[in-house]
Amino acid sequence: MRPTINEWIRSRRIGYLYPILALLILAGSAFTFVAIQEWQVAEGYSIAFSSPDVSGVFKTVSGKIAFDEQNPAASQFDMTIDVNSINTGNGLQNKHAKSDEWFDAARYPTIHYTSEKIAKTASGFSVTGTLEMHGVKKPVSIPFTFQRTPKGGVFAGSCAINRSDFSIGKPGGDVAEQIKVDVSVPVTKK
Repeated sequence: MRPTINEWIRSRRIGYLYPILALLILAGSAFTFVAIQEWQVAEGYSIAFSSPDVSGVFKTVSGKIAFDEQNPAASQFDMTIDVNSINTGNGLQNKHAKSDEWFDAARYPTIHYTSEKIAKTASGFSVTGTLEMHGVKKPVSIPFTFQRTPKGGVFAGSCAINRSDFSIGKPGGDVAEQIKVDVSVPVTKK
């Protein structure tokens, strides 16, 4: 028995439908987003700074971290440090550091870092982003490592910051221009 013309047309339409559906599924999968692990800053973090003349820590840090060792390009950091949490171990020095001669914590209460690019390196990873401090924004790259732990992981990195680039203190004053910053941030999964 031969199919009617209507049956033949319907079968042809369905026959064309399969390749179109396959194409749509393939195109849709190209736009599928991979969920990147979000991390929460845990207790025990350290944001330390040092030079031959002064050293100390910032005691309050917060932020958003989305990081995947297998996909660093899709990862992102958005971190904030409370300038008023500075601790040099000397109350008078702390007060001076918060004053308008140095960090001017009243006008610029936070230090903010936002990543723009994260890449794998031979020794770990590197993040390049914008550091905003004392009302000045500058690009800063920080090499870092990520070590997994049973409860999460630890980010650790070091870099040098030129304080004059951010108009902190007097150029050529009693404190060295280059300040070393060492960061250790334990995290847990969100």
